Formats: sequence, C-alpha cells, structure tokens
Amino acid sequence: MKTMDARAIASLIDHTILRADTTKDQVIEYCRQAREYGFASVCVNPCHVSLVRKELQGSGVKVCTVIGFPLGADSSGTKAFAAKAAVKDGADEIDMVINIGAVKDGDFVYVEKDIREVVESSGDALVKVIIETCYLTDEEKVLACKAAVNAGAQYVKTSTGFGTAGATADDVRLMKKAVGEGIGVKASGGIRSFEKALEMVNAGADRIGTSSGIKIVGEIYEDID
Repeated sequence: MKTMDARAIASLIDHTILRADTTKDQVIEYCRQAREYGFASVCVNPCHVSLVRKELQGSGVKVCTVIGFPLGADSSGTKAFAAKAAVKDGADEIDMVINIGAVKDGDFVYVEKDIREVVESSGDALVKVIIETCYLTDEEKVLACKAAVNAGAQYVKTSTGFGTAGATADDVRLMKKAVGEGIGVKASGGIRSFEKALEMVNAGADRIGTSSGIKIVGEIYEDID
C-alpha cells in the first residue's frame, strides 16, 4: 500500500470543472488553486481552454479539455476537428469519450478508428480515452482499453462523472492489467476524499480526475494536525 503526502497526491490530480453553468470567474479561481496546490492540470470544457492557457502560463500546470463529452456520440470527424481546435487554443491534454454504443455493438474497428482520428488530430497533446465503465461489461472494458492502446492513446480513463457511476478500484485494476506498462490509467468520477483517491492510486491509477482536489489535499493536513 502506498502512502502519499499532500504534494504527491496533488501532483496526480486533474482539477476539474465541467459543469454546464461554469463561469469564467470560476475557471480563473480553479486555475489559481491549481497553481497554489501544484495540481497536474486544470480540466475544462473546450470553450475555456484559451482562458486556462492564459491563467496557467509559466506555472507548469497542464491545460486539459474534454472532447465528445459526455456522451461520446459525436462523429469521429467532429471529435477530430474539436481536438485539433482545442490544441490550437492551448490544450496540452485531451480527454475524449469513446463511442459507447459502438462498444456495445462490438464494433471495435469503429471504436479504434474513432480514437485514432482524435489522437492524430491532437498532435503532441496527450490523449486520455474515457471508456465510461459504468455502461460496460468487464470484457468490453478490456477490449475498449486495447482499442485505445492500438490507436496510440497514452491513457485510459474510467468515467466522465456524468454516467450512472464513477471510478472503482476493481475497474482501475482491470484497466491497468489490460493496457500494461507504459500506458496510464486515470480514475475519475465520485472521488471526493483522500481515502478514495489513495484507494485508486493503490489500484494502479496514475491520475485522479476530481472537482474535490482542495478537499482531498486538505484532509491530509487535517490528519497531520
């Protein structure tokens, strides 16, 4: 079992604000918090990428955005266009949602092609593939992960946070085994405490997606006190 201090856990967190009613002032505040706490990235909807790039300039915190979010049902061309535009606006990382219906159909040729088009359109940006585990069987999760690896993605991610359930340690372990070494796993959805975040890390997560980063880090300081 790993033990982590506040700085170590903060460095794994994608500080996330993806609500429909998100304002510019809220995004700016998330950027300020990310700089202060040393989070890995700030994850926002594509319309806020340029603002986040400006606010994080020189901080070392990455700019992350979502594509095909949250349903994954955009056409591959639409996803690819959106990814290219986001990178142009300053995104360092792209979290894309797979076509979940295609997975349920067993059409993994389409799933892989869908991911590859985003990867190729993202240039040097890191691509994380959201497989939305709550809708999939274990076999489908493994096949979706393998499609992501084959398509050239650098990460697989459990959830959007907008589905019927979020990350579980069992899913993280399954995904880590499926992708093997060299590919990251991001646990996201329902991670609101340090205990839960540490559970995901111990299961094999390399990143944590959460809007509760301040609370998670704060719990470590409370334990110290």
